[in-house]
Amino acid sequence: MNEKMKSSPSSDAVYGLGLIGAAVYYISIAPDFWAGALGVLKALVWPAFLVFELLKLVGA
Repeated sequence: MNEKMKSSPSSDAVYGLGLIGAAVYYISIAPDFWAGALGVLKALVWPAFLVFELLKLVGA
């Protein structure tokens, strides 16, 4: 069973808007250039941070 997973356009849009929002947030709070650059990298993986915090909240 070698099937590719498909994503819907709406989930791509949500991820894209989240990526832009996270990048703007991280860059706006960055005190210097390198913190802003790290913020862009963090913005790429924002769903992982979200899931981590949610699991921490529920105690899993």
